[in-house]
Amino acid sequence: MNNDTKNLFLAIALSVMVLVGWQYFVGAPKLSQQRADIKEQQSLPPRPTSDAANPSKPGAPQSGAPQSGAPTAPGSAVPAAAKSRDEALAASPRLTVDTASLSGSIALKGARIDDLRLKKYHETVDPKSPTIELLSPSGAPHPFYAEIGYVPAAGEKLDLPNAETLWKADGAKLTTTTPVTLSFDNGKGLVFKRKISVDDDYLFTVQDTVENKTEKPVTLYPFSLVSRHGKPETSGYSVLHEGLIGVVGDSGIQEYAYDKIEKETGGQKTFKGVGGWVGFTDKYWAATVAPDQTKPFDGRLSGGGAIQKSYQADALGEPQTIEPGKAGEAKTYVFAGAKVSQLLDRYQQNPGIAKFDLLIDWGWFYFITRPMFKLIDFLYKLIGNFGLAILAVTVIVKLAFFPLANKSYLSMAKMKALQPQLKELQAKYPDDKVKQQQEQMELFKREKVNPVAGCLPMLIQIPVFFSLYKVLFVTIEMRQAPFYGWIKDLSQPDPTNVFNLFGLLPFDPTHVPVFGHFLWLGIWPLLMGVSMWVQMKMNPEATDPVQRQMFAWMPVIFTFMMGSFPAGLVIYWTWNNLLSVAQQGFIMKRAGVPFELWDNLAKTFGRKAA
Repeated sequence: MNNDTKNLFLAIALSVMVLVGWQYFVGAPKLSQQRADIKEQQSLPPRPTSDAANPSKPGAPQSGAPQSGAPTAPGSAVPAAAKSRDEALAASPRLTVDTASLSGSIALKGARIDDLRLKKYHETVDPKSPTIELLSPSGAPHPFYAEIGYVPAAGEKLDLPNAETLWKADGAKLTTTTPVTLSFDNGKGLVFKRKISVDDDYLFTVQDTVENKTEKPVTLYPFSLVSRHGKPETSGYSVLHEGLIGVVGDSGIQEYAYDKIEKETGGQKTFKGVGGWVGFTDKYWAATVAPDQTKPFDGRLSGGGAIQKSYQADALGEPQTIEPGKAGEAKTYVFAGAKVSQLLDRYQQNPGIAKFDLLIDWGWFYFITRPMFKLIDFLYKLIGNFGLAILAVTVIVKLAFFPLANKSYLSMAKMKALQPQLKELQAKYPDDKVKQQQEQMELFKREKVNPVAGCLPMLIQIPVFFSLYKVLFVTIEMRQAPFYGWIKDLSQPDPTNVFNLFGLLPFDPTHVPVFGHFLWLGIWPLLMGVSMWVQMKMNPEATDPVQRQMFAWMPVIFTFMMGSFPAGLVIYWTWNNLLSVAQQGFIMKRAGVPFELWDNLAKTFGRKAA
């Protein structure tokens, strides 16, 4: 076995390893997540959960904080008996929430915002499927709620509202036009009032007032928190953050996955600054709290629990000393809803929540991904279809990079013109690879040809590809966005599959044990593979046999890799390949280089026939 053959087998082995690794770390987790989503939609019996910690009770003292500390971080507790969501909701009198975007209720016991559904979003593309359940009360299968309150200063023992406090409401329903005020009198000289209002989308404004009718000053620390009991299901992709998140002052965006926060010292991370927010983010939804943006606060992300995992994001404000006969105030914003980019931008401007646009995980290439989204969204509003908007963006990108691509393709044309001379060098030095390479480089230098120029079009589209992948993956605008035909959701993989003859055979190949996650291959990935293969046939074949075999295998590898990618991304890649073929053919024809695509294709099939 000569060295070329060994290198060929090594290259094939590495290619297979790349394919297997990609499917194992990307394809398989995605398939598992989709199956989990299906199971969740089938209303399986809820798993036991509990109120692992009472967030209103004081925790251990912290440096610079009141003696009672900030709201207690989640800890271990013996799980209580599981209740259905309806049973948990019935455990407290409730204030109905009804807006154009939200439905649900606020518990008068504890004054928690703990029951919200998103009216505009459904679990599946079927408009009759259930709406998205975001927040859920303590005792339900997946407790997830926001709470606001006060803790006392060091040495003070005060009867403050907590999770068991029953508030009185001056109305029965909270709407965008009818705010509701809750009140509680502790019977010892402190009267608490809480005015709650909500806008047409997903932002609650909570205005707290404390009247001091005692004969001495009272010092209180306002707090707000979002608590989540039980570790939720996540997509498992490194390209997407799901978990605890926040911006506090100048600390920048803080992102901690559920497992990561548990590994921090004490299971928590603290930050201090003026302005910002803390909370939880899922792929498309989020729940956060933001205190007064003009005052400093201590932010904390925490999690843990030996028996029942529980996680919390909380903010502890500056102390307020309320003199006798006076009143103290605190304002908190609670966001609970869909991460719509335009909406987050608006909340960043008014009421001025600092860096709220970072609630969407734009990634390290923010400066590319964000403009890419804005361009696609703008074209969508003109065209009316996100798929067509993606095709239009591809054309725009092609036009923007046309001068660079023109130089690249001209260099490739010159490279093709040198093919006879390259073959002469191979024949002249058949056994001296070093000499052959040296002579080839001299030829390239003499003719002013860059042998790697043909890679530039591919390199150019890599950042565009990544930014589009990010946009398709993290923006809710792409969720359940249809194209044409069988593509009902551009953010999901092509639902067809060649291994069951595109639905003619009554089984799902992806459920096959061990190899199932390799068998995700629909029509659009196949078209992408063919277009990539045709594009490669536009270029001269590599003189090195190993490189030639590698390039021959690339379309096959990419076809399988792209099988589990969002359909919108596969459509983009296919369209980009076709435009590249047309562009390259046009430029080569202008350069006087023969258009040899059909000859190369005939030669390939002729070689196979022989």
